[in-house]
Amino acid sequence: MATEIALAADFAIIIVTATVIGFLAKQTGQPTIIAYILTGLILGPVFLDVVTEEGLVELMAELGLGFLLFLLGIKMRFDDIREILRPITNIAIWQTVLQTALAFGIAFALGFSMVETIIIALATVFGATPVIVKILTDKDEITALPGKIDVGVLIVQDIYLVFVLAMLSAGTLDSPSEIAITLVTITVLISFIGIFSLVSSRYVLPTLFRRIADNKDVFFIVALAWAFLFITVSEEFNLSVEVGAFLAGISLAQLPYSKELEERISPVTDFFILVFFASIGLRLAADDLLAYWVEAVIASVVLMVGNFWIMFYLIDRENFSVETSFIGSINMIQVSEFSLVVGGIAVAQGFVGNEILGYLSLMALLTMSVSVYIINFNHEIYERVAPWFERFESEEKRDVDLPEYRDHAVAIGYDEITRNALPLLEETFGEVVVIDRKTAHVEELEEAGYNAIYGDFRHTEIRKAAGLGRAKFVLSSSVQPEVNKALLSEVPEDATVFVEANWIADARDLYDLGAHYVLMSTHLTAERMSEYLERYLEDREAFVRIVAEDIRRIRRYEESVPDGRASLGPEEFGQGVSRDE
Repeated sequence: MATEIALAADFAIIIVTATVIGFLAKQTGQPTIIAYILTGLILGPVFLDVVTEEGLVELMAELGLGFLLFLLGIKMRFDDIREILRPITNIAIWQTVLQTALAFGIAFALGFSMVETIIIALATVFGATPVIVKILTDKDEITALPGKIDVGVLIVQDIYLVFVLAMLSAGTLDSPSEIAITLVTITVLISFIGIFSLVSSRYVLPTLFRRIADNKDVFFIVALAWAFLFITVSEEFNLSVEVGAFLAGISLAQLPYSKELEERISPVTDFFILVFFASIGLRLAADDLLAYWVEAVIASVVLMVGNFWIMFYLIDRENFSVETSFIGSINMIQVSEFSLVVGGIAVAQGFVGNEILGYLSLMALLTMSVSVYIINFNHEIYERVAPWFERFESEEKRDVDLPEYRDHAVAIGYDEITRNALPLLEETFGEVVVIDRKTAHVEELEEAGYNAIYGDFRHTEIRKAAGLGRAKFVLSSSVQPEVNKALLSEVPEDATVFVEANWIADARDLYDLGAHYVLMSTHLTAERMSEYLERYLEDREAFVRIVAEDIRRIRRYEESVPDGRASLGPEEFGQGVSRDE
């Protein structure tokens, strides 16, 4: 009983401390991962030494690593890089080779042993996927060409990461022949599970998730069950938990429901990820963290500069513009949090000591902290140095035109109002994107040739996918005030916005926030009911004529739509509450 109370207290201390440090990190623009690592350092032997990594904390940390890779897999949508797949493949492969060589050379020059040098080289080649994706998404640059290039390179890196984790988990670095045999075995096993993953994403998962996606609870539980299925299969093949979780995420990422699933599963994964990165700090004593602090500072500076020039050379070689090469390169200069994942497994397998994990932790903290500000101000930095980089310009270099939504119409929710408006919106704006949470609606829209996104509009990923920040017209059939206020805060100033409300007070607020028209269907219905009741009581013949006309109108619209789901005509489309009422 005392042990259970102690474990509960440990978790409470970790969560409270991480919350406080996370708040401070957010105020300074730092990623939460840094806050989680600092939580472990503060609560562990480095400072307070009040929490230890044992028992349930250790188990939860292992699950955290699995969920981190699962979430990483869900972000890997191959359609995101289809247009520039060939140059991205060239960039990513050579980037992995050259940055591994650079990291190896730096570690060897700093005096580390051969095994330590290999581990450091393997650990420091990765970009910080969660950090880069989060910042670029917030800046609405994830779909721009430099963002697409970075995402493509990160996808290849993440696949490489899975092989590195699987090889280290196998527990052998003794001889080249054993390493080769281990790699071949791992490749065969991962390929088998990977093929099953991709086949499932094409033939099994679409049907399954189409049936359950409308049920939020079942949708979430089935996704978790899918992850644990792959984790179990991986362990049966003597592969690591991370391999199974990553491949499970990849198979789900190819579904049209992946963005909604990513938003749903993030709160759970965030908790486990918090425990994992806190556990890294809990392992380290002060001596471990500071054993190679001078080397960590030197290596951080050299790697950041070296990583930039390697990426710049490789992107520039593919004849992208100088600005694209610069922005794509400067986003990728940091040592990733995955260096701690690789280092943690290497320590657990006995390849290196905790002081190497401390060295990697310092490098990750230093480079990620700096890179956050560099990515946030990447375009401003380029404007300052652009004159110097003009020497790399040439007539042959030009950027690929990527398809993206711009000056289009966005419709939120699919109902009678939206259905009637879509043809006119398409005729006027060319492209229309509809966001809806019902799979039947999404399928109907896609069959009709419209762009449909499955998901909840309140989720940031969904709004970004619809290009809300670049829309020319927005029509919301949602009566939820928070939904309509959120869209009004994100649309461009020159966008026209039609929304719906149930109450006059909400309509007033929406007009104050910039809505051009507020449809009051409830208000309209109440007025019409009063009018009809008055006619019925005072002039029965007039009432009969009005009802007969309504019935004729309904039948006329039913005939115009084969499935009988037509809405009423323009007169009944709805009356807005004017700004003067």
